[in-house]
Amino acid sequence: MSKLSIKAENISKQYRLGQVGTGTISHDLNRFWSKIRGKEDPYLTIGEENDRASKGTNDYVWSLKDINFEIKQGDAVGIIGRNGAGKSTLLKLLSKVTKPTTGSFKVNGRIASLLEVGTGFNPEMTGRENIYLNGAILGMRKEEINRKFDEIVDFSGVERYIDTPVKRYSSGMYVRLAFAVAAHLESEILIVDEVLAVGDADFQRKCLGKMGDISDKEGRTVLFVSHNMGAVKTLCNNGILLNKGQIETIGNVDQCVNIYLNGGTEKKINSYDFDTIGLKNIFKLLKISVQGTNDSNKELLYDNEEIKINTEILIYSDEFTKYHLTYHLLNEFGETLFSFTHLGLVPLKKGMNILTCVFPKSFFQSGNFFLSLFIVYDKRTLVFVEKSIFSFNIVNGNKELGEFMGREPGFIRPVFNWINS
Repeated sequence: MSKLSIKAENISKQYRLGQVGTGTISHDLNRFWSKIRGKEDPYLTIGEENDRASKGTNDYVWSLKDINFEIKQGDAVGIIGRNGAGKSTLLKLLSKVTKPTTGSFKVNGRIASLLEVGTGFNPEMTGRENIYLNGAILGMRKEEINRKFDEIVDFSGVERYIDTPVKRYSSGMYVRLAFAVAAHLESEILIVDEVLAVGDADFQRKCLGKMGDISDKEGRTVLFVSHNMGAVKTLCNNGILLNKGQIETIGNVDQCVNIYLNGGTEKKINSYDFDTIGLKNIFKLLKISVQGTNDSNKELLYDNEEIKINTEILIYSDEFTKYHLTYHLLNEFGETLFSFTHLGLVPLKKGMNILTCVFPKSFFQSGNFFLSLFIVYDKRTLVFVEKSIFSFNIVNGNKELGEFMGREPGFIRPVFNWINS
């Protein structure tokens, strides 16, 4: 049984809007008076959820409210959510940059944090001196830091500037050295906020690879905040989705990412009926659905089975032969993967049409996909378009068989014919 690394119990963090501190002197006196009488802090019963888009009527806001979770040793956990959801606040509380208003953490091991550019570095000190300073803060002896020093410098790629004060570093150099220090010094828990976005693409890939090694090979715990869902799904095995300061869902990272990208719903949309989509005397769209061939669970679509996309559409026009449907398949980031159409293969007819496109086994990767629909007249005139009209989710079928070896990169996984001559 895996050892518990982090346990959060009823964590909440309250801020007073427009104030540097927690409130005025009168508020502090009220808190003190309530405390000596053995009563609850009167300001914990007020405050609004952290919805940055609405004006609100209260001076107090809950950046986090009633957060509870457990993280096991060796887990890589992606913490995701919209801006203002409370992700960075949670990491600051864990890193003891600030204290929770209520609740507590139980942490087994030392924490190395990379929260924002410059955190933990003294700008007047050189890169070399900051490496030793950070190691000392983590409780490491000089001999331990010496053993890791060359590896840290080599990974960071800033060897030429290692004896230069870090205040002269660019933001990218700052992050390179800061990540190298946090990742290589022997802490049991690594916390990384969105700061990797400052680095170039090559360094980001290098960092993701290192964090994967930290979790998989070294058995250390990684908490990773990012708006890059591809990076989160590549690195992490579990996820925590925050929404307005509260946990919306927690568990498998694919599930958390899909709920986040679907706008906050656990419902799998494998079938959708349309009531109002159509053009007079031309067509009426009735339904789009997707189905697999696995009989054990009709609600789940597996990547190792055939996937059928069905479109039910009524054609009213007498010129039905001049119309056709084209689809664009998009990934969860809104990028178009490819287009496909029935044109030249299956013609439309007047009245009811049920068009079925069959994708072979192992064509899709696990993930969330969207369909955009285009209806074209005479091969060149667009008469209807609806972006992301339908979505569906594919899960990894090999996990059910105990044969899962990790998700391969990319969004589709076509199977090709091979010849060995």
